[in-house]
Amino acid sequence: MNKAKKQSLENFQIPITVKLSLLWASLMSLYIYNDYFILFMPGTIEGMSAGSMGPLGDVTDIKMVAVATVLAIPASMIFLSSALPSHISRWLNLILGFIYTVIAVLTLFGSPPFYQMIVSLEIAATLLIIWYALRWPRQIIVE
Repeated sequence: MNKAKKQSLENFQIPITVKLSLLWASLMSLYIYNDYFILFMPGTIEGMSAGSMGPLGDVTDIKMVAVATVLAIPASMIFLSSALPSHISRWLNLILGFIYTVIAVLTLFGSPPFYQMIVSLEIAATLLIIWYALRWPRQIIVE
């Protein structure tokens, strides 16, 4: 009697650099959707047309550069997490993961429920970035 062979799904180890890049990409997607959904809140578009940046106050060149920088850094980390030497990538992921966790926590309270839900996912992503960077696999060098 032939026994049926059990088949399991193929599983492979994803490199830590790819995991980190994917987490930064996920974080950017969450940012984009939250910014898009907030446009449906009454008064948002009118405030933007009047030159208001919500809780940041009136639009200024300095504020626009600051906000652009805050968004450009995680967008850049999608590539840099995989392209930089591992020791530099690890430290950048630890430091920036912590900074972006703090930023997310600061925007969590006092915001609409949908925003809080997405920011909670942002916090989970940044904490995973920290977790993976802390647990970066070590290479054993034999001399």
